Amino acid sequence: MTTEFVKNAVGRMIPTEINGQPVIPFQGPHGYKTSGRKYGPPIRTCADYPADGDKRMPDLRAALIKAGLRDGMTISTHHHFRDGDLVANQIFDIAAEMGVRDLVWFPSASFPCHAPLIKYLEDGTIHHIEGSMNGPLGRFASEGKMRGVGVLRSHGGRYQAVQDGEVVIDIAVIAAPTADPFGDANGLTGPSACGLLGFALADSQYAHNVIVVTDNLVPFPCIPWQIQGNNVDIVVEMEQIGVPEKIVSGTTQITKSPDRLYIAELTARFCQAAGIIRDGFSFQAGAGGTALSIGNYFGEIMREKGIKARFARGGSNQYLVQMMEDGLVETILDGQTFDLEGVRSMRENPNHVNTSPFTSYNYHGKGNFASMIDVVILGATEVDVAFNGNVVTHSDGYLLHGIGGWQNCLFGKTVVLPIPLFRDRIPVIRDEVTTICGPGELIDVIVTERGIAINPLRRDLIEATKDSGLPIKTIHELKEEAERICGAPQPAQFTDKIIAAIKWVDGTVIDVVRQVKK
Repeated sequence: MTTEFVKNAVGRMIPTEINGQPVIPFQGPHGYKTSGRKYGPPIRTCADYPADGDKRMPDLRAALIKAGLRDGMTISTHHHFRDGDLVANQIFDIAAEMGVRDLVWFPSASFPCHAPLIKYLEDGTIHHIEGSMNGPLGRFASEGKMRGVGVLRSHGGRYQAVQDGEVVIDIAVIAAPTADPFGDANGLTGPSACGLLGFALADSQYAHNVIVVTDNLVPFPCIPWQIQGNNVDIVVEMEQIGVPEKIVSGTTQITKSPDRLYIAELTARFCQAAGIIRDGFSFQAGAGGTALSIGNYFGEIMREKGIKARFARGGSNQYLVQMMEDGLVETILDGQTFDLEGVRSMRENPNHVNTSPFTSYNYHGKGNFASMIDVVILGATEVDVAFNGNVVTHSDGYLLHGIGGWQNCLFGKTVVLPIPLFRDRIPVIRDEVTTICGPGELIDVIVTERGIAINPLRRDLIEATKDSGLPIKTIHELKEEAERICGAPQPAQFTDKIIAAIKWVDGTVIDVVRQVKK
């Protein structure tokens, strides 16, 4: 059967069908308006659950059998344990032993620790993955070896897909650092403490069967509960659900690279010159070395001016926690905890609040936090002269990263991408990005070690910084400078085979990834 294609709003050719399901092409950042009602999971009755509230089963295998594991089901997991996850692989070990086939794995993200699942993609246990594919799994898909088409969504897009019924989860397995026999759970305590469990919220609310797995079972009630036991079918206790050293980013440190430090300094100076850093402002920054440095520079400016931020959004870490404890930030709205100081702070400080993709990012909600943030600091693998951004593929075409909250954060009031002008002598600014993950109209500023480019749509920022003494250049000037140093990059070569689709925050398809031509 011949695949039909249509051109979407950013000019990319999109198939009308993926994995047998119809596709809605991207129609612009706010172009697509949905209708209908939220998806409704099956109604259950208390009469079918233990009156004493004890939902425990002896092991994960027994739990999966009771949940009705069978061919073609969609199985979800979350990634709060990052590269320390010990649960997801076990699910598919059990499925393979049982002879179950053609499963769809729906993780909130995958990591190198999930590389053992490649053998189940090869033998037919797993049909395809709908979630970010970091590292080995992305490389496997990029080489055209996955039978189905991968689907990548942002954190908010994942919640939207479940809420809207675009993805129906048959069995959700939620690994929880602390839980009680009823299924109430949190990530704040226990040997595998990871901070919060927000990425598993949609799974607990909408999945047909919910299994909570824990290595720290406590008597009822588990307080506070981030996952409510009333949404949980089965509880399993196991020896270990996560490797603590790999759950947290213990190497999350401020960069020591002179170029990256200069990019961070330029970013902070730009935000100051543009009038963004003011009393009561809000910001979001990641946990990478450059982003941490920017937070540090923000702190210096805030101390000097005697101002503080109303709230900070994003993954928490020791530096952000220190800013709050020093009185520079009133509230942390935490979407993912990146180190043990973040876990401690969330456990102890009522102003350190755990959030979820529903509150922070869900596009099909009655507003979300993202659009209220004054300045958002993000990264990118590539940017093009139209300010379109790529975060999933490298310039060689390999799919090696997930979207995370990146797309959702583009709705912040000012979006800044501090990025090097080139990596490994390959220019980062291109004529066209390899894969469009975010449209250029939502990306406001590019900061590199050799200058700052402001999106021409942001006349206000151009006016505010024209006499600042900052090295303001056009995006074309930055691109030409990179090519003078490194030469013009060769575009990646692809076959016609589509290996993954990139969803926008509203469920439409903004781009596809094709198999790399070796």
